[in-house]
Amino acid sequence: MGRKLGQGAAVTGALLLSLTLSACGSGDPAPAAQPQASAPVPVTKPFTGLRPTSVEIPKIGAKSSLITVLPGKDGQISVPSVKTPMQAAWYRLSPVPGDVGPAIVLGHVDGNHQPGIFYKLKDVNPGDEVDIERSDGKKLKFVVDHKDQVPKDTFPTQAVFGNTDKPQLRLITCGGVFDHAEHSYKDNIVVYANLVS
Repeated sequence: MGRKLGQGAAVTGALLLSLTLSACGSGDPAPAAQPQASAPVPVTKPFTGLRPTSVEIPKIGAKSSLITVLPGKDGQISVPSVKTPMQAAWYRLSPVPGDVGPAIVLGHVDGNHQPGIFYKLKDVNPGDEVDIERSDGKKLKFVVDHKDQVPKDTFPTQAVFGNTDKPQLRLITCGGVFDHAEHSYKDNIVVYANLVS
């Protein structure tokens, strides 16, 4: 039986995610006054339960193993270190891909002065394939339904984290204009995909 996020968890998760993804990649170092913006929060203890192990988007040549992330002590969702921008992550409080509900996969647009794993996520279109492998050996195929570019201050909480009646996937990174004063991108790119096999 698939897990579903409750309404409270969905809202909390989205707020945390939108805050954290304000620092989901940049070529510039974070300002000294805001070390939390770029310092990685410890990811998680090793997770031995069912989990996704890799993500691949053939159209844009993106392929990565998946680490597991949770909210850190500061309440924000941990993200892979900006020093390893090609590493993607699965948000463990979301469903396992293939279970009912919106599984969340995060990745940097750039970092450490180089492109990140989701650098070309903005180029993904409806009909494109996203492949997920899981720790139980299953290989799942998702097909993109649509994508949005949204300002971080109007992050679509319900659309991203709200309960669904079928297995879905959300791929999230930063996008839009880079704000040098804030050391972050102004928008998020969100790709929505449905399980097809």
